[in-house]
Amino acid sequence: MMHHPTVLPRRGFLQAASAAVLAPDALRAGEKPVRVGAIGTGGRGTGLLGVLLTIPGVEVPAVCDVNEKNLTRAQALAEKRSGKRPEPYGRNERDYRRLLERPDLDAVVIAAPWEWHTPMAVDAMKAGKYAAIEVPCALSLEECWQLVDTREKTGVPCMMLENWSFRRDNLAVLNMIRQELFGEMVHCHCAHSHDCIDHWFWDKDGNERWPAKYLVNYNRDQYPTHSLGPVLSWLDINCGDAFATIASTATDSRGINAMFARKFGPNHPLAVKKYKQGDIVTSVVRTHKGKSIVINYDMQLPRPYDNRWMVQGTLGLYEEDRAVLYITGRSPKYHEWEPFAPYQEKYEHPWWKAFLAEASKHSHSGTDYLELVKFIDAVRAKTETPIDVYDSVTMTSVVALSGQSIARGGAPVECPDFTRGRWRTRKPTFAVA
Repeated sequence: MMHHPTVLPRRGFLQAASAAVLAPDALRAGEKPVRVGAIGTGGRGTGLLGVLLTIPGVEVPAVCDVNEKNLTRAQALAEKRSGKRPEPYGRNERDYRRLLERPDLDAVVIAAPWEWHTPMAVDAMKAGKYAAIEVPCALSLEECWQLVDTREKTGVPCMMLENWSFRRDNLAVLNMIRQELFGEMVHCHCAHSHDCIDHWFWDKDGNERWPAKYLVNYNRDQYPTHSLGPVLSWLDINCGDAFATIASTATDSRGINAMFARKFGPNHPLAVKKYKQGDIVTSVVRTHKGKSIVINYDMQLPRPYDNRWMVQGTLGLYEEDRAVLYITGRSPKYHEWEPFAPYQEKYEHPWWKAFLAEASKHSHSGTDYLELVKFIDAVRAKTETPIDVYDSVTMTSVVALSGQSIARGGAPVECPDFTRGRWRTRKPTFAVA
């Protein structure tokens, strides 16, 4: 296995990291290109491809998709941006394996439908290619273990592209936690609250898109990683602490039927169809060190987008939805909130200091650019990816674990230890430099 870099004590983190970060051009001067294959070039895959093509020193010589329109669009985009038309791979669903046989590829970015994420990543690692996998990276505990076992056997890293781990505000909060402003961490709340029924699971005309089958056939937290992305590093999960148990409950399913009834009438087949997926799933994780995490899935009822992060320690807390915090002994008024913005500026993470101007031009407020830059840096240096396989599968394991707990009436279920006990001695690596 690849060795993890030495991690500095918390109080020395900010100074050392600031000194270590160079300007983007300086990082890449005189180095050979990193060659990346794009597997899956639908909407999300094309977006990631567009970002990749703006990163200095990156070439995309091959693209793969079974949809000819998507494939041709990706080729045209790459040719427009780079002047080179990538080789297409789209004969059938397994043609990505032919792409992986190319000796000139260093890495692949995988943005296919969910059920393909683990098989494609496993094949990529076996072929010696770094793998960057869209969320979620796995759908079952068996798939989680496949990713871990393959990573350990081959020595080739893989990373789930959980972009909310790279958000500017979340990395500033991480800096504050590592500076011990909030004291000892005790509790987090997080959520993925995003009404997606009429555009992501089904189109505007009620035609089923590929993710819809998961709502028909399963009842679980289908999409936990945007919730948990920053939380793992905030609480030192897998590097000082680990998930111990999870207990999940789900409401009945009402929102999908209600939406289709409003849109097409109460007797429409979609308005009366049975959907297994409950509207709200609430999971409570307890860690081995006695911390708790509340995770909410909320993707089927009318509402604005929200993540509702809250992290609380022995000296204070931060709330994302109101962009406020309170720190005992520091906040000017006793037990009154103060705005987060001045703290974000003061505790800006070195990654954002280095890449803010370029990242801000890209999707998801720059997080896509930053996560791909850091992935490419790891590929170029042949080091561990910024989010390693253990954090990737821990986040995504909530899909399967929440389903198990719901099926058992909300009873707690044991969380696997994907680090095989190494969480006790592993040191934090995410966003340390």
